[in-house]
Amino acid sequence: MAPLSQIERRDSQMAYIADESVIDEVRICHERLRKLNSLSRADIAELLEATKAVLGSSPGDAIICPPFHADYGSHTHVGKKFFANYNCTILDVAKVTIGDNVMLAPNVAIYTAGHPIHPATRNSGYEYGKEVTIGSNVWIGGNAVICPGVHIGSNVVIGAGSVVTRNIPDWCVAAGNPCGVLRAITDRDRRKLFHDEEIDDNAWNDLIQRGFGN
Repeated sequence: MAPLSQIERRDSQMAYIADESVIDEVRICHERLRKLNSLSRADIAELLEATKAVLGSSPGDAIICPPFHADYGSHTHVGKKFFANYNCTILDVAKVTIGDNVMLAPNVAIYTAGHPIHPATRNSGYEYGKEVTIGSNVWIGGNAVICPGVHIGSNVVIGAGSVVTRNIPDWCVAAGNPCGVLRAITDRDRRKLFHDEEIDDNAWNDLIQRGFGN
């Protein structure tokens, strides 16, 4: 049986070396990123098109505000109404799977890439990627870091500045370094705006009429 190529090793989440075949795939991504990163956030139609061209799969309504940084782009798969604010980084050596209605604040970083701990092994050039998954209806605060192999559930808020090193379950607010669950999200949070401040009556009535209050 022939040995696996470096691309096959990478895609199997094994130790691999970024040889020329791997770098060729990175070059393709960076050409597409050049287009996206030349746009203004106000260029909505162009951003929709450029975002879809960069990502591996998207329903077509995903928006990434430039600048955006990725290794491959094609290894990242997002659901409906995905939004990433300025300066998002996704090192998608391994697959990144994101559900519907996910919002990333500025400077969020999702890392699937890693390197061996021991310096002798690390200096050999071998590295690895471990898949990251994020459920639906998730808001990740600014400057949060999602580490390799992490799974974040659905209906979750990750606080700004968090470093997520382990899995986060559904329906919770989590924050810190390392990130941990602070509390559950319940019906009491439906009208919450900021800390204990509630959404005003006019906005709440509009929200109800548009079907978002239930």
